[in-house]
Amino acid sequence: MRFVKVLHFIKVLLFVLVFILFIDIFGFSQVPLPRFTIGVDQARTPQEVSVSLQILLLLTILSLAPSILIMLTSFIRVYIVLAFIPRALTTQNIPPNQLIIGLSLFITLYIMWPIFTKSYNEGIKPYIDGKISIEKAFDNTIKPIREFMFKQTNEKYIYQFVKIANLPRPKTRDDVPTHVLIPAFIVNELTVSFYMGAILLIPFLVIDIVVSSILISMGMFFLPPVVISFPIKIVLFFIIDGWALVINKLVLSFF
Repeated sequence: MRFVKVLHFIKVLLFVLVFILFIDIFGFSQVPLPRFTIGVDQARTPQEVSVSLQILLLLTILSLAPSILIMLTSFIRVYIVLAFIPRALTTQNIPPNQLIIGLSLFITLYIMWPIFTKSYNEGIKPYIDGKISIEKAFDNTIKPIREFMFKQTNEKYIYQFVKIANLPRPKTRDDVPTHVLIPAFIVNELTVSFYMGAILLIPFLVIDIVVSSILISMGMFFLPPVVISFPIKIVLFFIIDGWALVINKLVLSFF
């Protein structure tokens, strides 16, 4: 029961921190919070029907926004690599998965902050100020994110999805549609994250093999090797400052 209360407190604290961060980046500190009202009325003109459909589409996009943002950022690689650490250390659910997700979100925010800031300053803010159209705002907003995905994605995955879609071979990056770039980026992130996770597992796997071989040579067949290898791996991970080392390599892999 106490653990559940602690998790609830952490969730509330994370919500407050994220709210404060969004206020800081978007500059809402001097703007009063609006009051929303929802009503249903009969559409009398085609323009009203069009506006209603646009609002419905916007609400649908907003409901999918968290998933979309996770797929278009560094979250995939960060989370998968960090999730390999408890498995490599055989610590079961320590740290808990909620903590890994929270840490991954904040590292992702740290990595993507300049990109989000550029997207807001070049796309969203000019549109709010009425300087550009919504089409231009979308292009300016997605452009920094596309640049980030191009930088992280291997070209072979892009050409693979271009070939599957039967599209002409792109000559420049502008010729690559976003709906082709996104799956190529996701596949690349999965490949890179599993590669980094495998490298992370190898030293701890060697420890397990060595400990198991020593126990067998000593005739201690009924003693589980994990009883001996577990504290050795924890001490080794502590000595090399494992968490800071892995996070540092993760962040540098995006630059």
